[in-house]
Amino acid sequence: MVSPRPAVEALPAYRPGRNPADLAREIGVDRAIKLASNEVAFPPLPAVVQAVTAAAGETNRYPDNGAAVLTAALAERYGVDPGQIASGCGAVTLCQELAQAYSEPGTSIAFAWRSFEMYPLLARVAGARPVQVPLVPGRDGGPADTHDLDGLLAAIDDTTRLVFVCNPNNPTGTAVRRGELERFLDAVPATTLVVLDEAYREFVSDGDVPDGVELMRGRDNVAVLRTFSKAWGLAGLRVGYLIAEDPAVAEAVRKTHVPFSVSMLAQAAAVAALASEDEVRRRCAAVVAERARLTGELRERGLDVADSQANFVWLPVGEQAAPLAEALEARAVITRPFPGEGVRVTVGAPEEDDAFLAALDAVRDDVRVAVRPA
Repeated sequence: MVSPRPAVEALPAYRPGRNPADLAREIGVDRAIKLASNEVAFPPLPAVVQAVTAAAGETNRYPDNGAAVLTAALAERYGVDPGQIASGCGAVTLCQELAQAYSEPGTSIAFAWRSFEMYPLLARVAGARPVQVPLVPGRDGGPADTHDLDGLLAAIDDTTRLVFVCNPNNPTGTAVRRGELERFLDAVPATTLVVLDEAYREFVSDGDVPDGVELMRGRDNVAVLRTFSKAWGLAGLRVGYLIAEDPAVAEAVRKTHVPFSVSMLAQAAAVAALASEDEVRRRCAAVVAERARLTGELRERGLDVADSQANFVWLPVGEQAAPLAEALEARAVITRPFPGEGVRVTVGAPEEDDAFLAALDAVRDDVRVAVRPA
């Protein structure tokens, strides 16, 4: 019998959010609501639909492996050289390519925990040791939900090749501010690459949460990850990108890139989305406003909800996470539980969030969701 590597065999399978159509059929309702995967509720941008339709007529050909048009558009947008950019099939693929480019057995990858669930899996696949640094409370008396940058710095040693800083953090939605992040970056050894994972950057409303691309400049061991899957509405097409101060970092990622993995349709859609930035900004502003409303409604119900800088909110309900998510699914609302820790709820359209709140009101007594004292 042929067996995979023990490290791979021991990996848990990635679990995406449930398909709402499947849940609707299962429980016998017309429609289920999915607030589990941090997608935006808006339909694709009109320019994206037009670009994808035009590109579909060329899909008998391979896509441009270097994504030259997209790379040039990104380089102009951020004021960098095209050689500083690498594209990939979503930001998670770039995380994997970074791990492959910089890690090997005997090295380590450090990151906060809980954070993006793929970090420890990608470390193990690359043969590296995952180093998890626990989150700390972001406010007095609050739950552990924020990066401990001092702890992360202390965890770096001679084996540490990569450090991931997810800002805003997934799944808690909290973000580290400019001063502490600058101090952290200045203290990290030059031989360790810091990757600022900014998948949710477009939803940041706190002016003291820095733009990673600004902090990257002048720091050769810093790279930034962004994605078109969230704010830009291209989750179904999968395209992300990396910007590195040192072009050698982007070149290393391109060397581990799976050829042609960013499809022709994805490249065309991303270019069209960038040209529609004004509309994207309006959509993000609507998400931020709805996030504030949803946060206020949850706090009125006594739930301890931190200020989120992403397009989701975090319910730190501990051991009730799995029962709560299961009870909500029984009422046709899909959320993302992290058993023993909390439930992540995507900010949806107002009517979707109202349905979630109604379902929460209906089940919370049965599930015994803890509330914060008034």
